Formats: sequence, C-alpha cells, structure tokens
Amino acid sequence: MKDFLLKISLYTAIILLITNCATTKNSDTITNLKKTSFSENAAIYLAKNKSERNIFFKDSDNETYWVDSIYNKMTSREKIGQLYMISVYSNKDSVHENEVKALIKKYKVGGLLFFQGGPMRQAKLTNEYQSKSDVPLFIAIDAEWGLSMRLDSTYRYPWNMTLGAIEDLSLIEKVGKNMGNENKRMGIHFNFAPVLDINTNPKNPIIGNRSFGEVKTNVSNKAIAYMKGVQGQGVFSTGKHFPGHGDTAADSHHTLPLLDFSLERIDLVELYPYKRIFDEGLVSVMVGHLEIPSLDPRKNLPSSASYNVVTHLLQKQLGFEGLIFTDGLAMKGATNFLGPGDLELAVILAGNDILLAPIDVPAGFEKLETAYKNGILTEERLAHSVKKILRYKYKAGLNTYKPVVLENLVQDINPSENEALHYKLYENAITVLKNEKEILPIKNLNQKIAYVKLGDDVNSTFVTTLKKYTEVTEVKNTNIDSLNRKLKNYNTVIIGFHKVNKTWDKQEFTATELVWLQEISKHNKVILDIFSKPYSLLPLTNFDDIEGLVVSYQNSDISQVVSAEVLFGAIEAKGKLPVSINKHFNVNDGLSTVKLNRLGFTAPENEGMNPLVLSKIDSIAKKAIDGKMTPGMQVLVARKGNVIFQKSYGHHTYDNTMKVSNSDLYDVASISKMISTLPNVMQLYDKNKVNLDTKLKKMVPVFAKTDKKNITFKDLLTHYAGLQAWIPFYKATLDADNKPLEKYYSKVPHTQFSTKVADHLYIRNDYHDTIMKIIANSPRSLKKEYKYSDFTFIILKEYLERKTKQPLEVLSQKNFYSSLGMNNTLYNPLTKLDKNHIVPSEIDNYFRHQVVQGYVHDMAAAMEGGVAGHAGIFSNAMDVAKMMQLFLQKGSYGNKRYFSEKTFDTFNTSYYAAVGVQRGLGFDKRIAEVGPTCACVSEASFGHTGFTGDIAWVDPETDLVYVFLSNRTYPEVTAEGNKLSKEKIREDIQKIIQEAIIK
Repeated sequence: MKDFLLKISLYTAIILLITNCATTKNSDTITNLKKTSFSENAAIYLAKNKSERNIFFKDSDNETYWVDSIYNKMTSREKIGQLYMISVYSNKDSVHENEVKALIKKYKVGGLLFFQGGPMRQAKLTNEYQSKSDVPLFIAIDAEWGLSMRLDSTYRYPWNMTLGAIEDLSLIEKVGKNMGNENKRMGIHFNFAPVLDINTNPKNPIIGNRSFGEVKTNVSNKAIAYMKGVQGQGVFSTGKHFPGHGDTAADSHHTLPLLDFSLERIDLVELYPYKRIFDEGLVSVMVGHLEIPSLDPRKNLPSSASYNVVTHLLQKQLGFEGLIFTDGLAMKGATNFLGPGDLELAVILAGNDILLAPIDVPAGFEKLETAYKNGILTEERLAHSVKKILRYKYKAGLNTYKPVVLENLVQDINPSENEALHYKLYENAITVLKNEKEILPIKNLNQKIAYVKLGDDVNSTFVTTLKKYTEVTEVKNTNIDSLNRKLKNYNTVIIGFHKVNKTWDKQEFTATELVWLQEISKHNKVILDIFSKPYSLLPLTNFDDIEGLVVSYQNSDISQVVSAEVLFGAIEAKGKLPVSINKHFNVNDGLSTVKLNRLGFTAPENEGMNPLVLSKIDSIAKKAIDGKMTPGMQVLVARKGNVIFQKSYGHHTYDNTMKVSNSDLYDVASISKMISTLPNVMQLYDKNKVNLDTKLKKMVPVFAKTDKKNITFKDLLTHYAGLQAWIPFYKATLDADNKPLEKYYSKVPHTQFSTKVADHLYIRNDYHDTIMKIIANSPRSLKKEYKYSDFTFIILKEYLERKTKQPLEVLSQKNFYSSLGMNNTLYNPLTKLDKNHIVPSEIDNYFRHQVVQGYVHDMAAAMEGGVAGHAGIFSNAMDVAKMMQLFLQKGSYGNKRYFSEKTFDTFNTSYYAAVGVQRGLGFDKRIAEVGPTCACVSEASFGHTGFTGDIAWVDPETDLVYVFLSNRTYPEVTAEGNKLSKEKIREDIQKIIQEAIIK
C-alpha cells in the first residue's frame, strides 16, 4: 500500500509540474488535465536527471573547436542551408540529379534524405553529392525494417509489430546492430527509426505494423533495444513521431490527424517511450504533424509548428538536447496549415533544428533569409540549431569525411548472418493463441491432414515445409459445400491465411473468406495460421470452432518455414501478442507449446556452421556433374537437430530435361539395410527376441543343416561370418542372349507369376525360395575375417518376416515411416507416385532391357518383387535424414521412443575393432582412408553407403547428419568403374562440412 501511495503522490507531482510550467510565449497554452483510465498503459516512469542519462556520443574539446571554426567562417546563407535536409532519389534520371547538385551548390543544404533506389546507385550519388558540398552532408534514410524500406537488393527485416511479439530484447538489439552496420557501410548517418508510436488504435492507417504494439512498456523496451543496436555502431537513431501518432485514425501524409486527449493521457501514454529512451541516450527526434488541442489550442495547428510542443514540452520539460527533425514538410498534415516559406519559418521558430524534405527549397530559403535580416530569426536561434547540427556532423565523423567504398558494397550490406537472425526472430515471435485439446504441436503423423489456402499471396514455402514433416494434401474448390465434402476425409485441416508482405496494404479477410472460415471450422478440426498482422483477426466474432490459432505476422519465406516448425513441434511457440484482438485476446497472450525432437530448419550460423564454407559444396557438385560422375544429386546437412543445408543439383538424366528437386526420390540401394531392415531388427533385439549370441539356425530354419547354422547374430551383422559378397542370381534365369527365360518369367501377371520385376516382367512366385536355398548352400570362408555381404540383410528380412509374420514393407511403414513422417520412403514407389518424381537409376541392357525408373536397381532385390532386406528403398535426403536423426538421438524422434539407448549403443559398437573390423551391428564405422568417409569424422560416427552413389552418415561428437543421394549408375556402370568414388566426391563434401564447423 505504501508503494502504491508513493506512486500516486509522485504522479500527482509530475502533473502539477507540467501544469504550472504551461505558460509560454506566442500565446501557446497547455490545458488542464482530465482524469481518464489507461488500463495496462498506467505505469509511471520517473525520468532521470540529465547528468544520469546514458550518452552514446560524448562531447569533446576537439569537437567544440571544429564546430566553432566551421561556424565562424559561414555566411548567413550557409548557416540557413544547414537547416535543410532535402529529398533525394537514386532511381531517377539526370534531371533530378542535376537539381540536387544545384540545391547543394546554391543553397548549401546540410543534408540529404534518400528515398527509393538501389544501394550501388545511392552510394555513387552520395559520393558525388558529397563532393559538391563545402561542409559534408548528413545522409539519412527511412529504414524502419532495414534498407529495403527504400532500396532494392537489400535485406528486409521483420516489421516492428512482429518484433513486438518477441520477449528476448537481445534479439531486437541485434536487429538494430545489423541495421546500424548496413547504414554505416552505405555512408548513412541517420536511420529515421525507431517508431515510438503506441498503436492503441487498430484502425490507424499509417502506423499499424510500424509500431511495436499497443502497450507503452513493450514499445519502450523494444525501441530502446533497437536504438542501442543502431547507435552502438556509430549511426544515429531518430525516434518518431513526437509526441505520438499511435492513437489516430488519419494519416498525416494526407490530412492533419486529431489527438483529442487530455494532457494527463498524453503524458501518461504517448510521452512514456520518449522519457525512457531519452534517458538511454537517443540522439534525435522527429516531430509529427498532429493537432493536439491539449498541448496547443490553436485550430489546425500541426504539432511540428507548435512552440509549446517542440520547445516547451520536448526541450524544456523533457530535457531533450539532441537534434530535432520535422516530419516531411511535403505532407498534407503540414502543407494544409501553411504554404512553402511560411511553413519553414514557423517550424524553425517552434524549435525544430532540421527542415525535412520541404516542397520548395528556394521559397523557404528566401523566407528564412528575410526573417534573419528582419531579426525574426535571430542569430542566437540560428546558432542554436546550426552548431548542434555541426556537433553531430563531427560525432558522425564528417570532420574527416571519407567517400563510400563501392567495392563489395552489396555483399557487405547483405551478410549471411541476416538470415540466421531472421530465423531467430520468427522462432521467438510466432504466437499461439488457441490450443484446444493440445492440437499443437501435431504429434500423430498417422492421421490425414489437409491444407486450405485463404488470402491472395504465395504459400509455396509453407506447404513445402509442412510436407517435409508428413503427408499434407492441399485441398481446393470454388464451392464451399464441395470443399467441405472433400475435407470430410481428413482428420485435421490447416488453414493458411496468406496476405502480401507489404506494410501499408490491407491485410483483411474478404467477406467470402470469413464465411468459408466459419463453415470449414464448423465442420472440421481446424488450425488457423495467419501470415498477416494480428489485426486481421478483428472481424472474426467467434473463435469457438477453431481448435488451434497461430499468428505468424508476415508472409515471408522464413516465417512460413518457422511456422510449419511450430505446427509440428520442431520448435516451441514463444511469441506474445503485442496488441489486443477485441475481447477475445489480450496483449501478452501467447501459449507455449511442447517441443518435439523432430528435425527443424535454420540458417547455418545458428548451429555453429559457416555458410561461406558450405557454399563450396556447389563446386564439388558441379565437378561431379560436369565429369559425368552422376547426372544429379541431393545433399543435406543437419546439425543439432536442424537442417542447415539442403540443395539439389543437376538433372535426372544427362539430357538435362528434368531438374532434380528436393522432393524427388532416389533408389538408395544399400542404405535400405540401415533405414529399413536394421531398425526393425533393433526393435526385436530391444524386446529380447534375439541377442548377440543367437544362432542362425534358430533364426532361419533353412540354415539349420548347413555350415552356416552356428553363425551368431553378432557375426552376421558385423560381416564377420565368412559369407560370400553376393551372387548374381539373375544370370541363371536368362537365355544365351541375356533375355529372361519363359521358365522363370512372364510378360503378364497371373497366378504363378505375380511378383513384378519391372515393366511387363513378372518372376515366378516361388523363386524367393530358390534364392534362399542358393544362399544356404553357398560356400563359406573358413577363415575368420571381414567380408561385406548382401546375404546378411537378405537373411535378416527372412528372419523378420518369419518372426513377425508381416512383410518387411509393412513392418517398416508401421513401425517407423508412418510415425516419423517418412512419407516419401517406400518400396516400389510407382504404386504411389508419378514416375517423373523418381530419378532413374540405369538403362538396363543385360537383364530387364529397359530404363530402370521406379523399380529397384539391384537385380536380386528386383527378383524379390522390389522388396529385399539389402535394397529396394526409394527415398529423398530429407526422409533419410529423419531416420539418421533418430539414430543420432539413440532411438527417439518426435518424442516417441522406438528402441532404447542401450540397444542403439549395442548396435553402434565395433566388436572386432581389435582385428581391424570397423563395423558395428549393421552400421559402417570405417573412417580410415579405405572407408567411405573423409577420415575427418570421429570414431563414434556411423552410417552406410549405397551402390547407386549414396551415403548417409552421422557424427555424434559434432552432432551432424550428412546425406548424399545420387544416381551415378545412370545410364550404366561403365568399365571405368565408380568415378564418383574414385574422385572422392562424397568424401570431399563431407570434408567441407567438417571444415564449416565454427570452432
């Protein structure tokens, strides 16, 4: 209670002080206070003494000397010219450029405000214009969300409204730091940001997304962090639009907005961010064009022309001593009050230092000159602003001006770390507002999920990323009833509302979309994800039928990726709503969601990887393709649970007609052993159905009376059992011309010939038994040594199917692929996918006599109907990475445990390392020069390769997953042999990945 009374008494004292001081010249008066209620904006801030304020740019004797030396040499015209900052464009013709040069030469203008154009053009013009000026020019830009607000070929950061949802202020400061560096590199001294307006009016037509939110503490915290980042790089921040443009329904570009609030309200709300940021060292302020009767009762008087506002309130009462800019003097909020010349004089007399972007420089200049000669604009008043301007020119380093260096300019202002920061910003901003029955994150990937698009902007990145997690079907129809009938077939419907990523464009649901949203939600389990400003939700009167509600703020590629991650639990939701949505959702609403250990996506820097080093993979891929080692490939790198590199190169074939995409499927050959047969075997081991000493005769009866009967489970899986490498089973089924014999094959399926080998080729159903007998009776080496054999996994498939009484393809789908979201991993992909999405592996002229596309390349696996323990899986790099991540996480993925950590460790042990066998149980662990790796990975690493030109490898010590898929066997395996292997393409890429780790 004592603290409460103290706050009340302090607040009363502040109000009395403001009221008692409100008698100034020019008949300006400040009206008495009116009591109002301000809910969450009721916090009071007691400003520091000036001596306690933070100072970014300290004064010095050298500065004073320089300022005086320049000022004392100036004519009155040169002094007046310093007050001007004129509009400049880098996308206009030579006529405009010559006009600017003329203004610099004749009127000695002190600064330039750049608008639309490009970075290189602007930099060149900056150097050109600076060379024409006797006193170096201030260069300024409106770059609230980065240089891209004005310039092409530059980086676009999220809007302030998006940043307002982030609780981690260090990220906001990092945004400011990056922007400050980019501005500095461009020779820019002022960034006209941050916006300090508190957007308490959701219908505000000009501020909106430019504000950090509707609560003054949030706006202040974010603005201060932003300012610290910018000014920490030696660039000046400009807070705007004083005293506050947030609670208006009009745009000062087109009219004079009215803020008809009491002085109490303005002091408590609008001025709060300014008080706080002044104490933290803000350098400059922009005064808005606003009519505020409680601060100045004159009708239609813009605040920028009010002595009460600019001098009495801003400078005297709030103690601001930095530079003061007018808002743009071409805006109707100003020009409707006075014309050129009279307007400039009025705003200077009001206390502004810099005239921003006036319409008519000559007219204004003449008016100011006349006023100076007549003593209306005194030498004292002129010196106050001009010396202040010169002081800040010194602080900006303009006393030793250097031109903008053009070399590498575009690269320097677009560093790769921007993307890394962008990911972090959205990871912290995206906000979950509803989560009925914990619909988020989507845990069950066995369900049918539909996606419906609303809005008129792009959605491809969102849909693509959703599909990286599981099968998601985009459902469309022009009729809502027909659409709902289609949606009945799905368990969950994701509705994405995508609006164009432009600040001032309307981002509203159409009347039709509101009806559709209502109807879809009424009949389905719905997750609504809006890629637009939160105010888009205002027209919704009821959210009862929407189970999940996500605000993703903007429709950028990165927001779409991160939002999909939130939906599927790769990251948790952290954002807090920066504005209220009617009575449904309040400021700071935002639910946390569970993080599942699924793969996510981010920039390399966020996981300690150097993207410039990783980019060298491109040249290795090009070398392989140009050298005819493979027509194309997919490469994926994940670290610490996030995919940080995923690219596809080349084409399906050498005719270059179809490019490889990330979603295309490759025949992964022997990687099938590791991602299909092996995990199923590990589950049986985990359930104590088999152990390291289990004999083969017990596992598969056909071996009970052979010389292989006592092979142990451990020896079998470590390729230490003396089995043959392989047998070309198919040769015994061909005639003298290498054509399939009718005894074994049929061109059409029927009762005895229903096992499909390829197009128009079916093998006898009982030939599987023949293969098993051939293996059982094959010679076995009596010498105890390592010999890699396909027989191991052919045998294990037989064991699995006998033990579980289920086919291998069913086991893998049921036990792993379905719940892992490996919807692009399967045997015989032509049963599900179009052939154009499957990369061909060979033109077979020795067995099947056709292009092998969608059918397994391995001949023995083909004779097994495409499903074998050692080969047959088709997949893409993303899906393979999921299984590798499961191994890296020792049997857990998506917060589901598939087998114990102990079981994984058992299988990832080299039992015969002492005799040089670098094999685990099913895993390849060879890291020496003879192995498939770069010999730069740890001994704990493991993986497998595939005959068609593949590798999937995990290094637990560096928390890395590496997947490389190719079709090096296309069009045929030549006498030259495996050029991909000989040239160490996969190994060289792995070496680059290791080198990319930031130490």
